Amino acid sequence: MNQPTTTSSRKGRASVAARLSILLAENPTVVLAGVLVLLILVTGIIQPNYLSADGLRSTLLQAAPLAILAGAQTILMLSGGIDLSLAMIATASAFITAHQSPRGDAIAVPLGLLVGMFIGSINGIGITFFRVNPLIMTLAMSGIVVGLFTAWTQTILQGATRVSGLITLIGGGSFFDNSIPYSVLVWIAVALGLFWLLRRTGWGRLLYAIGDNEGAVRLAGVRVWQVRIAAYALAGLLGAIGGILLGGRNGTVDLRLANSFLLPSIAAVVIGGTSIFGGVGSYTGTILGALILSVLNSMLTFLNVGRAIQQVVYGVIVLALAWGYAGLTRRG
Repeated sequence: MNQPTTTSSRKGRASVAARLSILLAENPTVVLAGVLVLLILVTGIIQPNYLSADGLRSTLLQAAPLAILAGAQTILMLSGGIDLSLAMIATASAFITAHQSPRGDAIAVPLGLLVGMFIGSINGIGITFFRVNPLIMTLAMSGIVVGLFTAWTQTILQGATRVSGLITLIGGGSFFDNSIPYSVLVWIAVALGLFWLLRRTGWGRLLYAIGDNEGAVRLAGVRVWQVRIAAYALAGLLGAIGGILLGGRNGTVDLRLANSFLLPSIAAVVIGGTSIFGGVGSYTGTILGALILSVLNSMLTFLNVGRAIQQVVYGVIVLALAWGYAGLTRRG
């Protein structure tokens, strides 16, 4: 007698679950915002002092360079690429900026940015003209940059580890009663630029199109190689900005400056909903992903979890979300 009722209730629950799944799929930023608020509250319970101006400052100091580096990965993933050399691009740019600081910031900072754009452009050329897989190309570039700067820090870059006072202020200083880092202003400028590029320009639309169906874009007469090289050059520029901010936050630079940011920069993009296969995603989601990881970093720090375990957590997040996305696409 109760079988029809039970079957009906199961169908009802399945229907509600399906509608909820559709709602979440169509409004991912709502879900991410909810996760962010939940993490903030849990972290506040673990360490009550976190819910203060100092807690806000520490989170934003972590989030600003991370979100800028993740912005570089967002651009590349939208077009079906990735950059495993991004951490070394950031480090190299910070090193050059520190080395040139005695000549003045007006020279040091542009040179550091040019280094990032140059390395990024080489990545784009290798991937576009020599058909090297992005993973292989950028991984090899990372090794090349590590080798070069390991040698150069003993010779032509010897002693160039301290950044200027202005960069230290921008990278690690704060305003508004010492609660908002100056690096957030740089992040806001970068974010506005990326929003404009991705939403308002033909180049941004081409990134999505190439990631979705590169063959069709080629048949439409688009010079895909130009778009790809520009994307990798821009990613290198963003990597340089993030590296300079990290150098300013630390006050000094070394060859491990940005190493711990490589995996989180990818994780933030994946958390934000950008497809690892290209064509789907937004920088809005990446921003929320970077904030989530920054709060998570604070939580793990309060729990006395070492950096190695934090990297494991980031890796698990990337794998779990990538697996989940692949499952959704197969069902679709």
